Amino acid sequence: MERAGRRAVERVLARLAAPGEGPVHVACTPEELDKEWREPPPEEGADLADLVDRLADSALTAGMRSDHPRCFAFVPSAGTFPAVLADALGAAFLAVPGAWLVGSGATQLELVTVEWLCALLELPEGSGGLFVSGGSEANLVALTVARDSRLGGDPRGARAYCSDQAHPSVARALHILGFSRDQLVVLPADASLRLPVDELARRVAADRAAGLRPFAVVATAGTTSTGAIDPLPELAAVCRAEGLWLHTDGALGAVARISDPGRALLAGLEASDSVTVDPHKWLFQPYDIGCLLLREPGLLRDSFALTRHSLDVDAGYLSASTRPAPGDATDPVNLSDHGVQLSRGPRALKLWLSLKTFGVRAFREAVADGMRRAAHAGERIAAHPGLELTSPPSLCVVTFRHRPPGLPPGPELDAVQGHISRTVVASGDAMILPTRVRGEQVLRLCTINPRATDADVDAALDLVAAIGDQLSSGTRDSGHGPLG
Repeated sequence: MERAGRRAVERVLARLAAPGEGPVHVACTPEELDKEWREPPPEEGADLADLVDRLADSALTAGMRSDHPRCFAFVPSAGTFPAVLADALGAAFLAVPGAWLVGSGATQLELVTVEWLCALLELPEGSGGLFVSGGSEANLVALTVARDSRLGGDPRGARAYCSDQAHPSVARALHILGFSRDQLVVLPADASLRLPVDELARRVAADRAAGLRPFAVVATAGTTSTGAIDPLPELAAVCRAEGLWLHTDGALGAVARISDPGRALLAGLEASDSVTVDPHKWLFQPYDIGCLLLREPGLLRDSFALTRHSLDVDAGYLSASTRPAPGDATDPVNLSDHGVQLSRGPRALKLWLSLKTFGVRAFREAVADGMRRAAHAGERIAAHPGLELTSPPSLCVVTFRHRPPGLPPGPELDAVQGHISRTVVASGDAMILPTRVRGEQVLRLCTINPRATDADVDAALDLVAAIGDQLSSGTRDSGHGPLG
């Protein structure tokens, strides 16, 4: 055990010490991985240290290295060493913050860390919440509470609202909850790619007049494609006037509020009834750790308490593990009554240890630096004759495209961006993926990695420009379009 443990620690330290070494992406086909890893269940054991090496050399390195400083795809987590230690400690001690009886220490750390997040995001006094797997689960739990709070268990005629820039997990959550697709009203985003307040108010009024039952609005604080922030104060005013639940999906952008440049951008976040936060994004934690914060955290128990859902009058052994002991002055907190999971790992531990190790100031500065890097990328793109911005830098996201001379917007220009992205990824020198903005395919940079520098951004943009210029040069020489 000691030899294998040392080997694992050595491999972890080597990995974390050199995030910029090696390719950003290691491509493997399903056939290659199937050939290497598919086998019958092993009847006999093997040497653990050797297995650690095999995993570190192959399976765990296949795919994208999200902590690489030139990985600008998706919303790449950078990870922290304290978080790695926290995950190992939690697994070794089998910490389970479900029932207080089982994991009181882990539960207390989760409660404290939730309080920290509420304070950092300047949410109202008394706010609370729960750590979950990620933004998808946070949105699901939030919409469950919204349904129970606003509809009283009767979903007939219900309507929820979001923009067409909202994350698909919103639609999936409503599907899981049993709502039909037409019960989610998807409004086209405005020219700034935000949820249009006037159109929302008009549609809510029209739906009420038609006998329908509006109950929730999902705003986005940092859309995945462009980083756009919906107008939170104005949306909150509509929701207050109409008695609607306002859920803000801040999986990407809510954490920007802890930084000086992001604080004003997130004005109005405190008016939300619930907020999704993903620490495995802009708080640099390894997967998985999401969080749902609520103005009235007691509503979680109303929806999820085991006593509500028990199939036995006494709830058997579960009630024995969650009810207070005779003479206890206070009821213990059982987080298994607050969400979907009964058995749950100590996700908060990694964030608690990271915040204690580095201090909040380091995170504030890292978040601000990610925003500054996006602005730097925007300036470089705007100054380059072969590149053009397709949406301005917002939070840590900027979108752009290569524009060959004389090629108008359309399918051929879209195909150019796809070709450039595939070529960049195949090179292993950077990771840039496409998205769609206003119906057109563009390239996207997400600059949250605190290990990235302006030089890394410049290198990625230079690579895009070089590939695009090479494509344009081939076009001029052949007399055909950019792709043949």
